[in-house]
Amino acid sequence: MRARLFAALALVGCSAPITQAITVSTPASGAQVTSPFTVTASTATCAGVPAVSMGISIDSATATIEPTSFSAKVSAAPGSHVLHVKCWGKNTHDELLLNIKVLTASISDIVVATPANGATVASPFTLTANSKTCASKPAVSMGYSIDSGTTVIVPTSFTASVSASAGAHVLHVKCWGQGVADQKPLNINVAAQAVAAAPTFSLPSGSYSSSQIVSMSSSTAGAKIYYSLDGSTPTATSLLYTGPISVSKTMVVSAIAVAPGCTKSGVALASYTISTSKGPQVPSYAYVQQQIDLLPGWRIKHDPGTPGAASGSMTLVSDPSLTGQAAKYYTTFTDAGGMLYSNTYGHDTDAKHFVYDVYVLLTADSVLSNLELDNNQVMRNGHTIIYGFQCSGWGGVWEFSENAGTVEQTKAHWLKSTAPCNPAKWTRNTWHHIQISVSRDDSGNVTYHSVWFDGVEQPINQTVMSEFSLGWALGALVANFQVDGLGASGSSTIYVDNLKISRW
Repeated sequence: MRARLFAALALVGCSAPITQAITVSTPASGAQVTSPFTVTASTATCAGVPAVSMGISIDSATATIEPTSFSAKVSAAPGSHVLHVKCWGKNTHDELLLNIKVLTASISDIVVATPANGATVASPFTLTANSKTCASKPAVSMGYSIDSGTTVIVPTSFTASVSASAGAHVLHVKCWGQGVADQKPLNINVAAQAVAAAPTFSLPSGSYSSSQIVSMSSSTAGAKIYYSLDGSTPTATSLLYTGPISVSKTMVVSAIAVAPGCTKSGVALASYTISTSKGPQVPSYAYVQQQIDLLPGWRIKHDPGTPGAASGSMTLVSDPSLTGQAAKYYTTFTDAGGMLYSNTYGHDTDAKHFVYDVYVLLTADSVLSNLELDNNQVMRNGHTIIYGFQCSGWGGVWEFSENAGTVEQTKAHWLKSTAPCNPAKWTRNTWHHIQISVSRDDSGNVTYHSVWFDGVEQPINQTVMSEFSLGWALGALVANFQVDGLGASGSSTIYVDNLKISRW
């Protein structure tokens, strides 16, 4: 075939003849060698162009890539073989074929206890072997490799765990002595691994009107589940599933299962659309103060209106969060004491309509009786309007505040609505969405319109007088977040995310 190719090229007329530039120093064609033997070769050109790499293979095996000048150890079973010494250049390749004969090596006592020749094994499998002599000399070390892979060096008596892809392989168990080497090849078949069962979701894909709790599981024993919340394919470095997750917004959850001795599962997907009610109507011209929870300058103090004592702290965290950063309120108390967290978020004497909008998560160990979500405003006359609103564990309903006295002789008083609420009954470790719609008139009367909890509206529709002469700074807008304890002592950990207040 090569002769015909050269003849055809000669007919072209102007083409220079292709010269064979591969030089093999050892072994010579027709040589008799023992395995492993050394191949030393080099070339500067390949089929008439500069060579960029070389390679070697035995018979039809996959070539091992080498540089353009190399010396490499090659193993082969006893018998006649064709040694292929190859080269590659830009858009071309060539090879030099050498006939060699591999002789049976001197006597070695390589003993392979497991696996047996011809065995079918699962990956990883156990290799146990030993050798006292190697090619008739005392053995000083052993080794093993799969096909033409890298040899792992081990002692003269060893047990090792070996991994290999599914399919037929030659397991080479090797030995070395002073100046000698030998090996025992074994044919093995690695069985395809079982595939871990793909995760399943406790909640089917679909549209839901409020936040949902979703659990994941795999029927494969010992499987770990990794997942993502943006529909991307998860890996073993993705989020590790440790318990039910909260789905509070539209998202695609994708998950895989990984188990010992198994191939990772396929990707399981669940698509959730959270279609909450429209919530309060906020006009497009309204001013929205975003992420008040991230503002600096929060004030933290014990509420003297509660019977006991309390202390608290506020820090910013990235987990858990919905927007990437949330506020963590940690409160400890005795005798049902309460803590008041507040911040001045703006100045506006004239706004008459407000929507308090926030996401809140209570941890499983949180103990509290009331969760108060207030907004305050100092009007042009210097008096303060208190838009007081709380989920009351004592009353089991949403409560709202009024001034039961006069503007100068004030008397704060809580009134009960008919809308049920108790923070002790909120699902823990789940983000809950709370929206409160209120308005006022110029006479200091406040109307509590509705509260939305996880997208479900609960009408209040009550108007009360809520004007107080407190001497606060003119126009100040103050957001309050208050936590009241329950019982003799305890603590609560509450996360707040995306607290925003709209006004117009």
